[in-house]
Amino acid sequence: MNELYVAIIFIHVLSAVVSIGPLFVLFSLIRKMHHSNDHTDKAYISIFRSIVRLIKHAGHVLVGSGILLVIMGPWSWNTPWILSTIALMVISIFFLARAFSPKLKKLEESNSEKQLLLKQLKTSTWTYIGLLALMLALMVIKPTLW
Repeated sequence: MNELYVAIIFIHVLSAVVSIGPLFVLFSLIRKMHHSNDHTDKAYISIFRSIVRLIKHAGHVLVGSGILLVIMGPWSWNTPWILSTIALMVISIFFLARAFSPKLKKLEESNSEKQLLLKQLKTSTWTYIGLLALMLALMVIKPTLW
């Protein structure tokens, strides 16, 4: 295995960790926001947005390095686990676009639905973790699906 390929694998794994790891910090933020005031909510929302932005950018690196790994490696684009991962990735991109930003915007605008929105953010976070965990499982296990 050449050194460039190994470096890309390292970048791919590291970007996967950065794509998933910070999501768990969101649970602590959500828990704190249940009992916070408007002033601290603004700070928490800003942190929340920054974490989501970090996750998105790590996802870009993850996709780019994944493409390079398929091009350089022994796997074909028609491999079932790669096709399944791509399908889940498309779903997760659409999910991510709708899961956090609209809810955070509503939280900033009005405090009236705060508890409901926080519950939705928690559910969205778990759902996104589930999608990423499925993709991670496909990449690690490389199952023969069909």
